[in-house]
Amino acid sequence: MLLFTPGPTPVPESVRLAMAEPTLHHRTPEFEAIFKETRELLFELMATDEVVMLASTGTGAMEAAVTNLCHHTLLNVNAGKFGERFGKIAQAHGLNNVEIKHEWDTPATADEVVAALEANPDIDAIAIQISESAGGLRHPVEGIAKAVKEVRPDVMVIADGITAVGVERIDVTHIDALIAGSQKALMLPPGLAIVGLSNAAVEKIGEGKGYYLNLASEIKKQRQNTTAYTAATTLVIGLGAILKQIKEGDGLGKLYCDTARRAKATRFALEALGLHSYPKSPARSMTTIDDVNAKEIRDLLKTDFGVNVAGGQDHLKGKIFRINQMGLIEPYEMVWVVNAVELALAKLGRRDYDGTASRVFNEEYFKSMLKKEDA
Repeated sequence: MLLFTPGPTPVPESVRLAMAEPTLHHRTPEFEAIFKETRELLFELMATDEVVMLASTGTGAMEAAVTNLCHHTLLNVNAGKFGERFGKIAQAHGLNNVEIKHEWDTPATADEVVAALEANPDIDAIAIQISESAGGLRHPVEGIAKAVKEVRPDVMVIADGITAVGVERIDVTHIDALIAGSQKALMLPPGLAIVGLSNAAVEKIGEGKGYYLNLASEIKKQRQNTTAYTAATTLVIGLGAILKQIKEGDGLGKLYCDTARRAKATRFALEALGLHSYPKSPARSMTTIDDVNAKEIRDLLKTDFGVNVAGGQDHLKGKIFRINQMGLIEPYEMVWVVNAVELALAKLGRRDYDGTASRVFNEEYFKSMLKKEDA
């Protein structure tokens, strides 16, 4: 079965082998050396002033960012389950909450965010997804962050990059907290989260808030190549292994280029079958299709063609399917996925099978690759 859900993603064999080594105690020089190397590689990935690893899922990092960086009122953009979650986190901690709400296919704009800041001077942090995986939507976070800092440089910008870090190069110039999760483009099992922080964020954190998710205590310890509490040792080892593998290959630039090319080729291939891309601004992390037969297509992919893709949630349940683009994915695997979608449509009597999907994918993917080599 090919796993093409947008998290968890497949774990490469080399990483599984690295994590299968005998367990290390987290308070030893041996593990501290691994932690130090992994942390240094994370600075290259996140491109932020500080990085913190947390033994939690991405939601734990979202909560840590909100509780440590928002002291009064959080502005969150809700265009999906995870944008909604930021608001729920704020409310759970007794913070005031202002929300900008959109349909799950519609990105936020800088103008509406600035208008919300002007109407609510108590807002001291904004939280937004870079890639909102509920619908495969890409928000223009970098532009929004720049606009926020122009009018309110004191406002902390929290960017959920859980399905964006490792997918594309993110401009963190105006971002104060960038969040990543292990089970997405980092190709690890769930359970490890990363927060990249600006110097301004570190300053605002000060003594930190809370206990386990107190970022101040973690920053202090992790600068010493250890953690405040028990480290997720196996996942840290796996993270170091995948980051070294990427670096020793052709680097992050090639990973980002391959992901962008693959996502574009997949979208073109499926649209050539008459299918419709759901988000108005598609994220590179996944290809999202809305269709009246979304559930039937997804079921056929799994039962007849050995491909597991994700469906929708809430009001989109049974109405969309989402195909992962994150991580190290071979082109031949993605060719089979789009080919399987075309076969599923033929089984449903929607169109005759003629190999359109694989042909369009190959033309688009390899044409752009050859153009790059010729340049």
